[in-house]
Amino acid sequence: MTDTKTAILEARLDAQRRLLARLVAALDPAARQPVLDWLEQRDTLHDGQEDPGAVPTEGTGPALAISQEFRLIARLVGDRLHEVGQAEAGQA
Repeated sequence: MTDTKTAILEARLDAQRRLLARLVAALDPAARQPVLDWLEQRDTLHDGQEDPGAVPTEGTGPALAISQEFRLIARLVGDRLHEVGQAEAGQA
């Protein structure tokens, strides 16, 4: 894959990640919390190792990428909620 194609895929992934974060942040708090809990439960690879990924094994690459993606989405949700909270505080 060329660098241009990789850059385009990464940009698209980033756009989707940001959209998902905004959608989760826009949920009513009662609906948002179960989603955040779900993300938190999946942001660490549970493979029985004390330090997941310390000893790479076949197939852990995609699993680690998935957990990292969940972690990034959760972080973006937190950032968005912080931004909204600051904006609302400024309007008060």
